[in-house]
Amino acid sequence: MQEFLSVLTSLAWPFAITLAWLVGEFGQRWTGLPRISFYGLVGFILAAPQLGILPLPEGGTTLLLADVGFGLILFELGYRINLRWLRTNPWIGVTGLVEAGLTFVGVYLVANAFGAALIDRLMLASLSMATSPATVVRVINEQKSSGQVTERALHLCALNCVLAVFAFNATVGLWIFRTFEDVGDALWNSLVVLGVSAFTGAVFGLVVPGILRLLGKLAQDATVAFALAVILLVAITYALGLSPVVAALAFGLTARHRRVAFSQAQRNFGALGELLTVVLFVFAASTLDWRRVWAGALLAVALVLVRLLAKMAGVTAFAHLSGISWRKGALTGVALTPLSVFVILLIEHARHAGVQVVEELRAVAAVTMLLEVFGPIILQRALVWAREAPEVNHAA
Repeated sequence: MQEFLSVLTSLAWPFAITLAWLVGEFGQRWTGLPRISFYGLVGFILAAPQLGILPLPEGGTTLLLADVGFGLILFELGYRINLRWLRTNPWIGVTGLVEAGLTFVGVYLVANAFGAALIDRLMLASLSMATSPATVVRVINEQKSSGQVTERALHLCALNCVLAVFAFNATVGLWIFRTFEDVGDALWNSLVVLGVSAFTGAVFGLVVPGILRLLGKLAQDATVAFALAVILLVAITYALGLSPVVAALAFGLTARHRRVAFSQAQRNFGALGELLTVVLFVFAASTLDWRRVWAGALLAVALVLVRLLAKMAGVTAFAHLSGISWRKGALTGVALTPLSVFVILLIEHARHAGVQVVEELRAVAAVTMLLEVFGPIILQRALVWAREAPEVNHAA
């Protein structure tokens, strides 16, 4: 009997990933909604606190696979960032700083009104600055979207990620400092980790294209080589306690400006990228407990609304200065709604680093569950309303 239970346990993840993929394919065909919304829903339902099919997430291989899937997406996001455009139109950068700042302040004040502790308020505000690159990149690719709202959402998403990682690491550093009175750890968890992570990614972005040029196989082998490099980069940052988010973004950004061209067939890193995306979203949702989701539901709804309004206000305020209409500015703010996967991976890394204060953030579970399912749908609608993606068609 024990052996039979052991076999069933070993099959839990393959079963969950296969089921999530099937539900995503049929769900998208029947409803027209993004596949990743269904992946998250399956992961949440099968999780240990719900149906109990998936074991409790304990990091290790599953977290590393999720990080690799996230790293591939972040590399692609970094590759799509055009620094020349940002230099030509600096108001886009200003927009990102303002909307992230407004989000931080708005969420902090709401959390304070609900009586959250100082560290909890700072954690919630830091995490809320982010926009999930996994959701943004996948939905944009799935919808084949293009245009001003699409490009600004991608660029602002990348900026949000960097700002959120900095703010989150600074908050974790503050928690460590206040708990263990260790100034070195406090500094390491803020500016230093950001700088070292970016440097590591940039080195990869210089070395890998150089090796491919030396071999004379840049166009032929770029996809496999960069996928392997992302896996290695994520493993290194994972082992050293750096930020795989910043490192993968820097890798993609540097590779782009080394004039490495990707063909249309290589988008999403092919079958490997598709598979790891399913793993990523199922894993992220499987970390959530329905009791925490329910306990933090009221605060979560308030945070989602304030966060949405802050991002819309920040982007819309600079819409004309940055060269778009008020309407497209507001829709860009709406497109920045997705949050879930980014937050869950940051929290998992913090938890495995011994920062247990995040366990108190019940609202985080509720926010991430709401945006795990509805974030991709809201982004999809924003792209359709901006007329940058086709209207959703689904089977009757």
